[in-house]
Amino acid sequence: MVRRIDVTGTDGVRLAAWEFADPPKERPEGGRAGGVLLLHGLMGRASHWASTARWLAERHRAVGLDQRGHGRSEKPAEGPYTREAYVADAETAIEQLGLAPVTLVGHSMGALTAWQLAAKRPDLVRALVICDMRASALGAASQREWEDWFRSWPVPFATLSDVRKWFGEDDPWVERPNPARGEFFAEVMAERADGWRPVFSRRQMLTSRATWVHDAHWEELAQVRCPTLVLRGLDGELGRAEAQEMVRVLPRGQYAEVADAGHLVHYDQPEGWRAAVEPFLEQLAEDTEDDREPVAP
Repeated sequence: MVRRIDVTGTDGVRLAAWEFADPPKERPEGGRAGGVLLLHGLMGRASHWASTARWLAERHRAVGLDQRGHGRSEKPAEGPYTREAYVADAETAIEQLGLAPVTLVGHSMGALTAWQLAAKRPDLVRALVICDMRASALGAASQREWEDWFRSWPVPFATLSDVRKWFGEDDPWVERPNPARGEFFAEVMAERADGWRPVFSRRQMLTSRATWVHDAHWEELAQVRCPTLVLRGLDGELGRAEAQEMVRVLPRGQYAEVADAGHLVHYDQPEGWRAAVEPFLEQLAEDTEDDREPVAP
């Protein structure tokens, strides 16, 4: 079962959260169990986590958030699309949905939001999974490349098949055919009168991206005190050396990698992704059990 839950983000922005299971499990001693909040990357949406949420929901309360400007959430024309706004939205979602202490699972931009929130509100965050997001600055050249790439999109697309083919084969950024990438982008298209267009504004995506690419984020990463898994695809954007340095900087960091995976690790290699993430979550659950006070007879 998937159900939509409306959340009011910072500045009153309407956000769509999606719970991928029956309503919350109960702890034996009563009260809601801490949950898992899934945060997609730039241009993504909560539905991209569906396969992950299905196995998470066997043992956790799994909720995906369409972040502002994405999916079914509100897309205010002038934003704000700042780091502070994205972090505040996630913070508000955790509190309104009763997810704390939460495990944050973030991909790309969503991973940065996750560790910035963990640094800001350690009381809310139990653990982190950082998927293919760099802590170093990417620079102005990277932003210009994205501007050129967005201009190259042949929108509107006549059919969804055209979407899948362009993003999976014809896109100049694709080194070899990648059907999963085509499917990923097909999920963020909507049919309009003239054809298929993205559900997001490319201008707003560039605005969002501009708020992090020029700066490094090592200082905030070092402030994260909870257990954290840094995970990369071998062909992704986060290199091994930088990932291992991120683990070293984190007080409680761990490292994992997924073979035959690019940037969209959780989407194009779901089995490898699960094999890397699930042991981390299981160990976390065991450690939590060990830390509980014994119950008096």
